[in-house]
Amino acid sequence: MVAKRVVTIVILVPLAVILIALSVANRETVGLTIDPFNPGNPALTYQAPLFIWLFGALILGALIGAAVTWLTQGKHRRRERRYKKEASELLERAESAEKRHVPSTVSKA
Repeated sequence: MVAKRVVTIVILVPLAVILIALSVANRETVGLTIDPFNPGNPALTYQAPLFIWLFGALILGALIGAAVTWLTQGKHRRRERRYKKEASELLERAESAEKRHVPSTVSKA
């Protein structure tokens, strides 16, 4: 438990220092223009500090990566559900056979 806490501190403290330094260094307001054909259009230009855009891009990238990973892992989750269902059906069959005193087909030789 102590090792986990030390590792967490060793990773999170430098990460927090880097993020704070990045935020302080990039406080300048910049515009994000959605209209590529008329960049001067104020209706489609959003103003925010650069670190907000950077953190937003980082968070958006993490969310997209998580969604893609979740979608690609779907076949594994489906296979696991099928195996669990098959195992429960086999267990149920074994228990019902045991209740009916059906002899096993496995030889004890």
